[in-house]
Amino acid sequence: MLTTLDFVVLTVYLLGVAAFGVWAGGAQESTKDYFLGGRDLPWWAVCFSVVATETSTLTVVGVPAVAYGGTLTFLQITLGYLVGRILVGAYVLPRYYAGQLETAYAFLGDRYGSTMQGAASVTFLGTRLLADGVRLFATAIPLKVIANMSGLDATYFQIILVIGVATAVYTLVGGIRAVVWMDVVQMGLYVGGALAAIGFLLGDVPPGWWGKAVAAGKTNLIDLGLDASFGRWWTQPYTLGTAVVGGAIFSMASHGTDQLIVQRLLACRSEADSQKAVVGSALIVMVQFALFLGVGLLLWAHYDGASVEALGLQRGDEVFPKYIIEGLPAGLSGLILAGIVAAAMSSLSSSLNALASSSVNDLYERISGHSMSADRGLRVSRLLTLFWGVVFIGFASLFQDSSNPVVELGLSIASFTYGGLLGAFLLGLWHRGTRQVDALVAFVVSIGVMVLVIFGVWHSPTEGWLFVLNLSDARVEAANLRTIGWPWYTALGTAVNLVIGSVLALRHRDATKEGAE
Repeated sequence: MLTTLDFVVLTVYLLGVAAFGVWAGGAQESTKDYFLGGRDLPWWAVCFSVVATETSTLTVVGVPAVAYGGTLTFLQITLGYLVGRILVGAYVLPRYYAGQLETAYAFLGDRYGSTMQGAASVTFLGTRLLADGVRLFATAIPLKVIANMSGLDATYFQIILVIGVATAVYTLVGGIRAVVWMDVVQMGLYVGGALAAIGFLLGDVPPGWWGKAVAAGKTNLIDLGLDASFGRWWTQPYTLGTAVVGGAIFSMASHGTDQLIVQRLLACRSEADSQKAVVGSALIVMVQFALFLGVGLLLWAHYDGASVEALGLQRGDEVFPKYIIEGLPAGLSGLILAGIVAAAMSSLSSSLNALASSSVNDLYERISGHSMSADRGLRVSRLLTLFWGVVFIGFASLFQDSSNPVVELGLSIASFTYGGLLGAFLLGLWHRGTRQVDALVAFVVSIGVMVLVIFGVWHSPTEGWLFVLNLSDARVEAANLRTIGWPWYTALGTAVNLVIGSVLALRHRDATKEGAE
C-alpha cells in the first residue's frame, strides 16, 4: 500500500516536471525553434531523448514480464535495432540533411508531391493518436489499481487528465527543447528506479537463485531456432535470425521514417551529431532492455518461480507493480511509480510536439499554399499542440477497461504502417522511375496487405495461412495456429511496397526513355 510520502513524491514530481520543462524550453521565435530547437541541441541529449521517447510504460512493466515468464532471448532484438540504426545513420540521415528538411515526410513531398507527403503525414497522425493515446490509457491502469489499493477512489479519467495536463503544459510552452531536456530527466528517473528495484531484489532473493535460474533455462540469451520447422521459424519472434533481420528493418522504419524520432535527429547541430545520436540510442537500448530483463529475472527468483495466477494476478505485466507496492520502502515506491509516469510523459510529450510539427509543415502550409510569418507560425504551432493534447486526453478516456481489444490493436498499430512508410522512402530513393501515383498505390496496398497478415495465422504447410478477424476464434485455439512473428511485419510490408511500386513504374519506362532521348 502506498503511503503519504509516496503520494508526496508523485505530486512533487508532476509539479516539478511542468515547471522545469517550461524553464528548459526557453523562448522561441519561430517554428524552427519550436520544432527543431534551432537545430542546436547536443547529440547526447537527443540520444537520451530518442531512448526515452521509444520507452513507454509498457516497456517498464512489460519487459520484466517477458523475463519472468520466459527467458532473456528478447535481448536478441536489440542486435537488429543496432544494425537498423547504423543503416539509418549511414544512408537515410544524409538525405534529410542534404535537403534541410524539417519533417520526415518532406522528403516524400519533394520526391513525389504534396499528395504523397499528405498521405504519409495523415498516416503518421492516425498511428500516433491510436498508439500513444492507448499508451496513455495503459499508464492509468496500474496507477488506478495502486491508488484503489491505497484507499483512493481514483478514476481513469482523473489519472489521464493529470498526466495529460502536466505534459501538455511544458510541451506547449517549451517546444522540442523542453521535450528533449525533460526526456533526459525522465529517463534518469525510470532507469534509476529500475536500478533501485534491482538493489532491493538482490537483497531479497534466496541463496543459489542464479543456479536455479540457469537450471530452469531462464538465463538463455541466444535462440537460433534450429529446432523448429521452417514454417514455425517464421512464427517465432525471438529467434536470432528473426530478431536481427526483422529487428533491423523495423528499426530502420521507426528511426528513419517516423516523425516522432526523426524530428529529434533533425534537431542536432550537424549530420555527424545526428548519426551519433541514433547509433548511440541503440547501444543504450541494449543496456536498458538488459536492465529490465534483469528485474524480471530477479522477480522470478523472488517469487520462487510462481505462476502469474498463483500470485493472484491476471497478466505478467502486473508482477513488477505488485512488487513495487509490496516489496519496496515508503518513498521509493513513489519514486519508481514516478518513473512509470515519466516513461508515459516522455512518449506523450514527444507525440504532441511531433504531431503539431507534422500538422504545420506537412499539412497546414501545403494545403494553404503559402508560408506563415514567424509569429503566426509559432501561434498556430502552439494551438495545434494544445489541440492534440485535448484529443489525446479525450481519446485515452474512451476506454473503460484493459480487456478492450482496441488496446492491443493500438499498442501494435505501428506494425500496420511502418512497412508502408519505409517502403515509400526506399522506393523514392532507389527507383527514379516511380511517380506519385505509383507510390500512393503501393503505400495503400502494403498497408492493406499488412492488415490481412496481422490478422492471419499459420495453419499448416499444406493449407498455408488462415485469415480471421478474431485471433481468439475457436478454430485458432483448436488447431494451435500461430501468427507470423511480429518482427517480420515491417519487413513484409516494405517488400510489398517496393514490389508493387516497381511493377507500376514499368508503365512509364518507355516514356522515360523517350524523354531521355
